[in-house]
Amino acid sequence: MSDINKWDVEDDQFWESEGKRVANRNLWISIPSLLCGFAVWLYWGIITVQMLNLGFPFAKSELFTLMAIAGLTGATLRIPSSFFIRLCGGRNTIVFTTALLILPALGTGFALQSQDTPLWVFQVLALLSGFGGGNFASSMSNISFFFPKRQQGLALGLNAGLGNFGVTTMQILIPLVMTFGMFGGDPMVLENTSGTLIGKIPAGSETYIHNAGWVWLLILVPLVLIGWFGMNNIKEEHVTPNLPNPVGSFSIISGMLLIGFGAAIFGLWLMLPEKVGGSGFGISKWIVLPIVIALTVFLLKLLPGQVKTNLQRQYKIFGNTHTWVMSVIYTMTFGSFIGFAAAFGLSIKVIFGYQHVMVDGVMTHDIANANGPSALMFAWMGPFIGALIRPVGGWISDKVGGAKVTQICAVVMVLSAIGVAYFMKAAYASATPEEFFLPFLLLFLVLFAATGIGNGSTFRTISMVFNKEQAGPVLGWTSAVAAYGAFIIPKVLGEQIKLTTPENALYGFAVFYAVCILINWWFYLRKNAEFHNP
Repeated sequence: MSDINKWDVEDDQFWESEGKRVANRNLWISIPSLLCGFAVWLYWGIITVQMLNLGFPFAKSELFTLMAIAGLTGATLRIPSSFFIRLCGGRNTIVFTTALLILPALGTGFALQSQDTPLWVFQVLALLSGFGGGNFASSMSNISFFFPKRQQGLALGLNAGLGNFGVTTMQILIPLVMTFGMFGGDPMVLENTSGTLIGKIPAGSETYIHNAGWVWLLILVPLVLIGWFGMNNIKEEHVTPNLPNPVGSFSIISGMLLIGFGAAIFGLWLMLPEKVGGSGFGISKWIVLPIVIALTVFLLKLLPGQVKTNLQRQYKIFGNTHTWVMSVIYTMTFGSFIGFAAAFGLSIKVIFGYQHVMVDGVMTHDIANANGPSALMFAWMGPFIGALIRPVGGWISDKVGGAKVTQICAVVMVLSAIGVAYFMKAAYASATPEEFFLPFLLLFLVLFAATGIGNGSTFRTISMVFNKEQAGPVLGWTSAVAAYGAFIIPKVLGEQIKLTTPENALYGFAVFYAVCILINWWFYLRKNAEFHNP
């Protein structure tokens, strides 16, 4: 049966006799489902690089908006997704939200078959890609209920870390499948040098960019079936005591996702210029984000009946100071990871793929650099390291405490961000920017590694600070807030590149990391803290 009525994993006998087997089965189905969610959410970071290489008729700033749209939507959808498990059950939620990924993947495959496809179509598809971003909150909340507290650091680290391999998998798989016509359709001819994991692809070569969407259908359809027959809903009081039937669950999820979409669309409209479908008001992203978050939470509270009653119970997390503290700290770790993962490839292309020279007394950044590195050869490395090392962060934190590990990671992030900024500045003022690529890359990889270890350590802290009913929603909520990094970082980098000062973005992030060091020390490392190094 898919529904479990008794679930007490803190009882060692129950855990060893049946709990471990069921928990591990759900975990190993959850991981590839989450992997696909990350892949579909963030594949615009690779697709836009190839769109530039193919000469799609869009400005660099317009392509950056696709990543920002997907980032904002995915983060916003995490807010309702934080509460899905208690309302709809783990199996029902994971299966349905995984199935929803088929929509943007299918649409992207069709849209990329023609360079005449208008920008608004890609914007809508980027919006729908937000499904993948939202899935993280429900996935982490679900897995937190399956494992005892003493093992949650590792279990959540595995789910998140291997799930995050969706970014790396996508960054390796998409360039590869674009090199041959596995799904048919007409190829396009590269105007600029492209590449894959194993080397550069010269201009003039044929590429099948539409495969970037189609390929995910080969994975998603079987995953939906495996999830349906292999996962479980837990009907215990602290998980999903009033489990609806599957159709009812899917309806609740759809309604709550629509609220998230509505709030995200409103925020994008306030912020974006008219030429890309916005209002033209130019309202600051720092104002728009609180509006979107508050609007989403408020509209969810208006839902009727049992949903409203259940949400009110879960909304008690907002009265806990540590919910907000961990939201800030998790934004430092996961927010940085996901934001840099979204922007890394296009940043390499824009900073190192062009020469930066004076033409008639004006600094120009549009001359292709034949000696520049291929973004598609290197973009996967940072997310790969960050995802691979995340379970290690959880495992170490289970041994020595989460806050201590987080603090060390934060110091490393400050130093590496300053180093990346230095080499960014040097490269963006050079006719031979490739000279600065190696130190830029190495420091960025250190930054990614620190975010990955810090991700694992924050899971440990959350699982120890909050009780078993609140830990799941808190994991979902903090991941929702942190996921706005996938919007903020590409947006800030895009703005600073347009101003010809990309290094300022990294200096700003370093200041934020320094503030997080103080917050983490005050609440979890100082002598009289309520929870000392949890």
